[in-house]
Amino acid sequence: MAVQISAGQVKDLREKTGVGMMECKKALEENGGDMEKAIVWLRERGMSRAAKKADRIAAEGVVEVVVNAAGNAAAVLEVNCETDFVAKNEEFRQLVRDAAELALKNNCNDIEKLAEMKLASGVSIKDTITGLIQKIGENMRLRRVLTVSAPNGHISSYIHMGGRIGTLVVLEGKKDVAELGKDIAMHIAAASPRYLVRQDVDKSELDQEKDIARKKLIEEKKPEAMIEKILDGQMNKFYKEVCLVEQAFVKNPDISITKLLETADKNLKISRFVRYALGEGIEKKQENFAAEVAAQLNR
Repeated sequence: MAVQISAGQVKDLREKTGVGMMECKKALEENGGDMEKAIVWLRERGMSRAAKKADRIAAEGVVEVVVNAAGNAAAVLEVNCETDFVAKNEEFRQLVRDAAELALKNNCNDIEKLAEMKLASGVSIKDTITGLIQKIGENMRLRRVLTVSAPNGHISSYIHMGGRIGTLVVLEGKKDVAELGKDIAMHIAAASPRYLVRQDVDKSELDQEKDIARKKLIEEKKPEAMIEKILDGQMNKFYKEVCLVEQAFVKNPDISITKLLETADKNLKISRFVRYALGEGIEKKQENFAAEVAAQLNR
């Protein structure tokens, strides 16, 4: 007869090992509720060791972008690790590539669901990562994933600096746009647009920009009758900095992205873009190169 495992037992094992609740429950069930045997069971599978590394900051890693053969569907995935050494490890890289392909195949936009999906080996992505953590000795984690579908468009992609930035852009209105799309995807990596068009700009951000600019003009004692006109000009400049279609094209700053599209085909338009920068938003511990090498040698 199966032993009933209480929530309290699962909680205790989780606190002792740092392993997830479902894994703790399974460990207890496999070992008849014996706490010590369950701990050993987890350690034998590398789970406890991996859990001990889970609080380490993982801000390095890879952004992977994959586009299907038809050019109408794509996925972008970020997987983090602790150091640039591991980010260049071929086994880690292959895992990221395989996971991105799996996300694309399954149109997956949920990182938790992606973690549970099985690779060609028959092992889930989550368990494969656990095995790599045990083998390499660094924390790793799936961070975010996004799939894009463009049944009436063409998707172009670009990966910068070996996976530090990954971009996608969807062009609609013309089929033969691979080269143009690549140029715009590269532009997105370099120019970091945050919005497609000015209508997309967050109202609170726009209001804040206007407020800051207005206060500065007042401090500069600009004539009150001129302030609103000057503000309009400054807001137009702001839009040119943050909106993709209004930015100056990095390969030819004399023209905007809109003008670039019009020159190629007046019916051509960008319907969507994605830009993932590795580790953005993660508080990264500052280490010098020598310290990073020493940390690797001492593992």
